[in-house]
This record gives sequence, C-alpha cells and structure tokens, in this order.
Amino acid sequence: MDSLKYFKALSDETRIRLLNILLHHELKVGELVSVLEMGQSRISRHLKILADAGLVEPLREGVWGFYYIVRSGPGRRFIDAVRYLFEDHPVYENDIMQAERIIEERKLSTLRFFDHIAPRWDLFKGEILGDFDLNQAIFKNVRTHRVGVDLGCGTGDLLKPMKRHAEKVIGVDSSPRMLEEARKQFQNAGGTFEIRLGEIEHLPLSDGEADFAVISLVLQYMAKPAAAVAEVSRILEQGGLFVIADFGKHNNSVLYEKYGARWLGFSRQEVEDWLKPNGFELIKVDKYQLEKGLPLNIYYAIKR
Repeated sequence: MDSLKYFKALSDETRIRLLNILLHHELKVGELVSVLEMGQSRISRHLKILADAGLVEPLREGVWGFYYIVRSGPGRRFIDAVRYLFEDHPVYENDIMQAERIIEERKLSTLRFFDHIAPRWDLFKGEILGDFDLNQAIFKNVRTHRVGVDLGCGTGDLLKPMKRHAEKVIGVDSSPRMLEEARKQFQNAGGTFEIRLGEIEHLPLSDGEADFAVISLVLQYMAKPAAAVAEVSRILEQGGLFVIADFGKHNNSVLYEKYGARWLGFSRQEVEDWLKPNGFELIKVDKYQLEKGLPLNIYYAIKR
C-alpha cells in the first residue's frame, strides 16, 4: 500500500525535516548537509529512502545532486495532505531560515561572478555558442510588438535586434557591471531604449507593462526558474509573447565549472511545468544542436 510506504518513509525526524525543507526550496545535497549540520552520508541515505518511497526526486544526475519534492502523482497528493503538520514548529521554521540564507548566498555568488566577467562576457558567449547566431534564431518568426523586454540582458547584445521587433525595448539585469557595459552601447539611443537594474524574480516593471519578453541563456543560472516565469507572467499583458532560449539537458560540465551555470539544461517537460501554471500556452519549440554536444531549445509561449 502506498500509504504504508509513505508513513514508513516519514518515520524518522531527519526525513521529515528534509521533506519540509524541499517543500520550500530545491537544494543540493551539500546545501542540505549545511542546513541540518549532519554528515553527507547520513543525508544521502535519508534522501534515498524518501526517493525510493516516491516523495522526492533528484533534479539532476551527477555530482550536483539537486533534490526536489515530486510534482505530481500519489506521492505529491500525500505530501499536500500532511504538509500542515510541519507548520508552526520552531525546528522546521529554523530549517527554512537556514535554507533561505543559502539561497541568498547563491544569488550573491552569481552576482559576483557576472560582475567579474562583465567586460569579457560577449567573448565567453562566443565560446559557448560558436558560430551559431542565437539572436537571429530567436527573432526569425517574431512580429512587431509595443514593448519588448530582455530579461537578464547582460551587456545588451540582444537589445539591438529586439528593437527591430518592438517600438520600445527594456533591458533588465541584476549585475551593475553588466548594465554598465550595456549603457555604453545605448547612451545615445534616446527614449526607445531603457536599461533597468533589478532581479528577474522581482522585475522593475509594472503589471502588463510589456507585450514581448525574452529570457536567453539565463534560467540556467537561477535558483528558482519557476519564480522567474511567474514574474514574467505578471509583467506581460494578455496575448503577450514569451520566448525562452536555453539548453536542453546535457552533460557538459564546462558550463558549470567555467561559466557558473547552476543547471545543466532543462527538459521540455520542466519548461512546460513552469509555463502552464502561470497562464502560458506553449505554441512552438525550435531545436538546435550546437558544438560540444549542447542542445539548444527556443520556446515560444503566449500568455492567455
């Protein structure tokens, strides 16, 4: 019986704490070790028990070892039924506070990385993409829009081609150094270009301000890609176009080791799981195979 399997899996306090943490944040094994202040072998053993019971899943194979709560099925229904038992308990609340501290440290680490490489970022992108013209691929079937937004605009190389498809373009990035490089390109461009400092999870745009948004090779750096998609839904008006360009699942560790990526690509199902709950209808996916074994997917979705 599934219920017996689930209750047995939660018969240990450490596994209850792990499940509660993962209800709020997707974390690596090493980060869970830090939160609970226990040995890695112990944490890994408890995670395996939860995974064997169908309550959690590893998000990625290999040494990175991210885990998350199952998103659907009987295991998820069981978790939703009992999660109220974890509320208002000081131990569990402290666990969440420690996990949020780690998430914040992740953000700061990513910001420092991009500030450091800002002057060389275009060269780095060239190393990743080779001769592939990502901007042309993104815009090849895009009509003209009122306001286009490049989320995680970096040095601004996407903004010029976006201007051919939008009356006004806005670039948003959380790295001041990246935006400094972008402003050098558009300092004489007038009011049709805007550069704004802000995080993608908390965009400096009002509700429905744009009708076209692109997020290109950025989700792989984010702690919570789903939160970014939810925020894009807020700033896009009904009928607005949302384009996601990012790698499919791959095993090229160079992006993790040299370029600071958190995720080694995403499956189509993962992207759809972010889009649908936030009111987006996926209308098209263009697939490309790049050098170094990197699959690139460009998703086109409409906000309904």
